[in-house]
Amino acid sequence: MSYERQQDFGGNMTHGGAYPAGGGYGGDDDDLRGASEHASRHAGSSGDSSLFSGLLGALGQKKHSLANEEVDEDDAVKQHKRFFNRDDDDEDEADDRSMGSAAAMQALKMFSGGQSGSSHEGNSQSAFVGMAMAEASKLFDQKASQGKVSSDSSKESAVMKAGEMALKMYLKSGGGGSQSSSSGLLGLASKFL
Repeated sequence: MSYERQQDFGGNMTHGGAYPAGGGYGGDDDDLRGASEHASRHAGSSGDSSLFSGLLGALGQKKHSLANEEVDEDDAVKQHKRFFNRDDDDEDEADDRSMGSAAAMQALKMFSGGQSGSSHEGNSQSAFVGMAMAEASKLFDQKASQGKVSSDSSKESAVMKAGEMALKMYLKSGGGGSQSSSSGLLGLASKFL
């Protein structure tokens, strides 16, 4: 009898698992699966899904290390103002990090304004990250056409930085489970937009 109870206890232990459901190290790439579609749709001619899907694969690998990194909110706000709230009198060259930060903030602004699409996944992690990457893609093209991109910056790098920043914002806002984190992102947006 005691043996059966032990068996039962053992079964419950493994069933409970060491991680919450959907946690672990491989199960949450699904959160980013739709992001390349969101990104390519939002970017239009500035990016295609192969660019985004390749970078998203790398981003998924970095998710757990990004979760522990701080978001430099002040710098992100500054970069967003520099690229999106100003007439083009900015003579400084744009680099991948500053464009990525600005694009993630622009995505946050659009996201909190309900411009992420009306589908049920419109408020998901993949929509937010995809939108940030698309904004970086468009911003890079715009700055490149003006000859204002630093020579050591690439479009891939700028798009990747935007994805990383958006993911950090999302995780910081309380996202990361399977639940939508739109309310967390709205709270984040109200802090610095």
